[in-house]
Amino acid sequence: MTGDTLNKKTGVISSTVNVISVVGFAVSMLAGIDFCQYLFSIFIAFSFVTMMCCYGFYADSSRKIPGICAAVFSAIYAAIILLVYFSQLTTVRYSELSGEAAMLLDFKRLGLMFNYDLLGYANMGLSTFFAGLTVIPNGKADKWTKYLLMIHGVFFLSCLIVPMLGVFKPKADSSDNVTGVILLTFWCVYFIPTGILSALHFSRKET
Repeated sequence: MTGDTLNKKTGVISSTVNVISVVGFAVSMLAGIDFCQYLFSIFIAFSFVTMMCCYGFYADSSRKIPGICAAVFSAIYAAIILLVYFSQLTTVRYSELSGEAAMLLDFKRLGLMFNYDLLGYANMGLSTFFAGLTVIPNGKADKWTKYLLMIHGVFFLSCLIVPMLGVFKPKADSSDNVTGVILLTFWCVYFIPTGILSALHFSRKET
């Protein structure tokens, strides 16, 4: 396998894994299976970084800086998200947390970890915005890819500002948050086509 072929396949495979992970996350969330929800979130992060690096790699020479920015912000997103969800699968899952410790570490309490999660997704939005800037449309599919990536950048502002406004108040228990489920379901419905179009985008690259 030549280097060019491997680069192309890396883009296609990472985008495909991202789509599968988002679908798995959505199903797990709606089914109320926390373990799978958090595990799929980790794989969303892994595949997303690889996908954004591919956008940076294939960026035209006149658009390399946005491509680098996409990769860097994706890495910041992944670092935060991995800390949040790995802590849920380990410390929170196996420790009998109570009081302030639970308020801070239990993601479902909408405390510190939840706010870090939103900060991570703010960086994800910024990453996709820059990735969209690297796309030079060659047909309708590429146009949709570009627009979906850039519009997703709106999540940067919302996810950054919402925690500062105190919209989601920390909860004393870990009961389900209906509003959060609805918002995340909307995000999944939006991002699945983005991943599919990204896979198609990389599949058309010359090897």
